[in-house]
Amino acid sequence: MAVPQNRVTRSKRNMRRAHDALSAANPNECPSCGELKRPHHVCPSCGHYADREIVAQTAEIDLDDDAA
Repeated sequence: MAVPQNRVTRSKRNMRRAHDALSAANPNECPSCGELKRPHHVCPSCGHYADREIVAQTAEIDLDDDAA
């Protein structure tokens, strides 16, 4: 059965975890709408990628009028 030979101190444990932190996001501005988007991804607000419309945006449906 595998058990540690010696206790790992808090200092050694934290030094091992020094490179595990997540880096912050690097958003870019969309050239067509100006919203922030992830680099090399389709813009979620307008659906453009590299000055081309990839995803057609549908008009929002107002559920309050349809519920009656």
